[in-house]
Amino acid sequence: MDLVNHPPHYRQGDIECIDAIRASLGEEGFLSYCQGNACKYLWRWRHKGGLQDLYKCEWYIAEMIKVNTAKEAAQ
Repeated sequence: MDLVNHPPHYRQGDIECIDAIRASLGEEGFLSYCQGNACKYLWRWRHKGGLQDLYKCEWYIAEMIKVNTAKEAAQ
């Protein structure tokens, strides 16, 4: 079970929550969402989630990199 990349509690049928959030917020909203979550996990890692929170932070930053890489490639 991968609790960082595809946690089962964030999936309903064939839809993963992060995909629904991305679709509903649009690109800029999704970037802000990722930035906020990266800050949250970095803030709390020593006090709550430990190493797993650092991996979650890394996941959100990687998503931001993907979005911005695609944006730059499209220009």
